[in-house]
Amino acid sequence: EMVLAAVYGLFLIWVIVRLLRRPARDQVDFLVAGRRLTLPVFVASLVSTWYGGLLGIGEYSWRHGVSNWLVFGVPYYLYAGIFAVVIAGRARRTRMLTVPDQLERTCGRPAALVGAIVLFVMTAPAAYVLMLGVLMQLATGWPLWLGVVLGTALSTIYIFRGGMRAIVLTDKIQFLLMYVAFLVLVPACVLKFGGWSWLKANLPEGHLSWDGGLGWQAVAVWYVIAMSTLVEPAFYQRCYSASSERTARLGIAIAIAFWFVFDLMTTTAGLYARAVLPNLADPVTAFPRLAEAALPPLWQGLFFVGALATIMGTVDSYSFIAAVTLGRDIVTRWRQPAGILLAETEGEGQGSRTAIGWGLVATAACAVVLALVSQSVVGLWHDLGSVGTPALLVPLAASHFGRGARTTQAQRALAAVMAAAAVAALAWLLIGRWQGGLLGGVEPIFPGLAVSLLGLGVLRSGTRSTYGQ
Repeated sequence: EMVLAAVYGLFLIWVIVRLLRRPARDQVDFLVAGRRLTLPVFVASLVSTWYGGLLGIGEYSWRHGVSNWLVFGVPYYLYAGIFAVVIAGRARRTRMLTVPDQLERTCGRPAALVGAIVLFVMTAPAAYVLMLGVLMQLATGWPLWLGVVLGTALSTIYIFRGGMRAIVLTDKIQFLLMYVAFLVLVPACVLKFGGWSWLKANLPEGHLSWDGGLGWQAVAVWYVIAMSTLVEPAFYQRCYSASSERTARLGIAIAIAFWFVFDLMTTTAGLYARAVLPNLADPVTAFPRLAEAALPPLWQGLFFVGALATIMGTVDSYSFIAAVTLGRDIVTRWRQPAGILLAETEGEGQGSRTAIGWGLVATAACAVVLALVSQSVVGLWHDLGSVGTPALLVPLAASHFGRGARTTQAQRALAAVMAAAAVAALAWLLIGRWQGGLLGGVEPIFPGLAVSLLGLGVLRSGTRSTYGQ
């Protein structure tokens, strides 16, 4: 196991050495890989980036069975498909570098700053850092905090030099390893324990029901939370990096097919984990523990490396997005006059590489703290998506259809609505937690969306001459 992990570590070292020889040339090269991603590279990078929540999938499927596919599969396919059809081509056409750039161009700098703050909170890779720590703890016996810190450092160090090019370079291998891991694990479980009839005989009654015994509302809320896909910065970043609009649209469609296949394997593995390990103390470890029970040592090592690569493919990408958001889109945008950063979309401007570097350090620190405090992957997904989506969804979607804020007054009002939506969702979440449950039985994303829609409706009706086309 450790030998295979060492080989993977040597691959990362090779990436770093290669990038030392050919560092990114300018901001376009650093942030969006020179807008040169071909279709195969686009697909491999997007698939591996957007599936780092591996242990969270194991946690949920161990607890709730096949409903995992209806919660973490179908709604995300749906919104990814909408993104491909409606947004991907438009995003590539804008030739922007980041989502806050898009907001500044159409809605003004106040909205860009608020949007950047929300995006930083959403993209800080705490859930994925937690999973890295858990994997390293299981493999080495080290304490969780040490695994979290070392895993975070290992997965982000090469970003300093190469930016998006470094991420794409590693994603090619991580894409292959993530599929190899479960192509090894699932058939081994079938051969060792039995097929479908064995699973039915050894699973709790609710695990094969569509809702996992949770009820329709617990499933339905994820179809709202999954709307975060429409403001997903990793999707935008890949579209900005694509070689053409066609690559962006078709690449997402092909990626959905790959996610579907991978979901079938992970959900099946989750069912086996529950059947084989019914008394598992920590469901976050469901997949690694199943590998220990089902695979011989060498194959366990292969699964471990594949799982590690799956998670690291997301940690590096989200760490980079969060670092760019903090260093460039918040700190640098706040300090510089309006519109200066937009010059970088064509390779002009002085750039903000140093600020992004410090942003990466701060991002890693925040992710480590959040991971150690929460220690629940699914909980982190739920909370961050519930707070961030209401603030960004409507303004960002509207910006792609020529609707924005013209005057300074309208721009400030729009930014205030975005902030109010995020604060409303956060307050609802925290008050509910303080009371020991959901406030009024309502998920926090709903009041956040209500505030956003109401505020933007009032804004548009009161400022028709300054907001809109």
